[in-house]
Amino acid sequence: MRTFRQRFGHEAQATFEAPGRVTLMGGHTDYNDGFVLPCAIEHRVAIAASPRTDSVVRMVAANFDGQESKFDLDVQIERDEAARWSNYVRGVANALHSRGFALQGVDMTISGDVPLGAGLSSSAALEIAAATLFARFNDLDVDGTTLAQVGQEAENDFVGVRCGIMDQLTAVFGQRDHALLIDCRSLEVRPVRIPDGYSVVFANSNVRRDLLDSEFNTRRAQCEAAAAHCGVEALRDLDMRDLDRGTAGLDEVSIRRARHVITENQRTLDASRALVEGDLVRMGELMAASHRSMRDDFESTVPAVDGLVEIIGDVIGAEGGVRMTGGGFGGCVVGLVPTPMVAEIRAAVERRYPVVTGLQATVYVCRAGEGSAAARAPGPRPSGCG
Repeated sequence: MRTFRQRFGHEAQATFEAPGRVTLMGGHTDYNDGFVLPCAIEHRVAIAASPRTDSVVRMVAANFDGQESKFDLDVQIERDEAARWSNYVRGVANALHSRGFALQGVDMTISGDVPLGAGLSSSAALEIAAATLFARFNDLDVDGTTLAQVGQEAENDFVGVRCGIMDQLTAVFGQRDHALLIDCRSLEVRPVRIPDGYSVVFANSNVRRDLLDSEFNTRRAQCEAAAAHCGVEALRDLDMRDLDRGTAGLDEVSIRRARHVITENQRTLDASRALVEGDLVRMGELMAASHRSMRDDFESTVPAVDGLVEIIGDVIGAEGGVRMTGGGFGGCVVGLVPTPMVAEIRAAVERRYPVVTGLQATVYVCRAGEGSAAARAPGPRPSGCG
């Protein structure tokens, strides 16, 4: 709010927020129409804003030394390569325009404490905060699921990252102390309570990753090619018997990519049941298997992230779980750990991680947090995922 007053000379009319997320299970299954088990975190992106009387959108990024970017809603919206952070807002406006919505200009300042480039979906948090802003200031008749789709469209078609919809749905529908079992084909969401006595810990490897410059889009293309080869709409439609029968003529890399997605879908459903039953030993086994699959079959981890998983895993043993979170190629790991072990985990990471990697990791402890409350109305929340 102070930054807004300093830059625009008056108070902001409203503030819109959305959270980052971690994924307890479900790596790269979302864009394969599969199942995911993320939770929103308490770290958020916030936009302070006031509507304008013209069609100009002015944006100031507090986290980028007050860098400013602006565009006109009445002119074709273009990317700003000098202020790439602004393209998520530009993409949201463009997606709303493509759906026939008329928008008025706005002044906004953007800030937040979601670590950037860490695989915690700061981009989706910004997209959902911006989509909520445009919806409220322009009285748009859209529900939370539609806003999530707008955010995904912005990232896919405007920014150029072919992500699934998990991040945006989590930013909208997150619930305190709950993970979300999301069916990424039907977009149904079911909250799954995290057992008492357990904390969500995420550790940033501080290996910066950029999905536009990584192999994220390549992985998606490989998955789509494998599905097409097997004659199905998406890898969600295969089980391992189907894959074994359909591998003739399919290269070994694509087979491994498909194997990861198929087995990860089942692990995600099993992990949801383990949480419901309070079986954290089983949850830990599933998270460990997920990380191995991401490392060996999907090849989306890096040595520093593998090292963090090993360090945290050595502390918690069979009493919780840890795995890579996010798109991979750097970023964070997530652990679901007994709360009394948090201090020991911090100490182990501080002591061992620099020796293994030459880097310092940043450890965060949080509860599963709320989604963008404003984005929930007027439409109903999806529920009843089987």
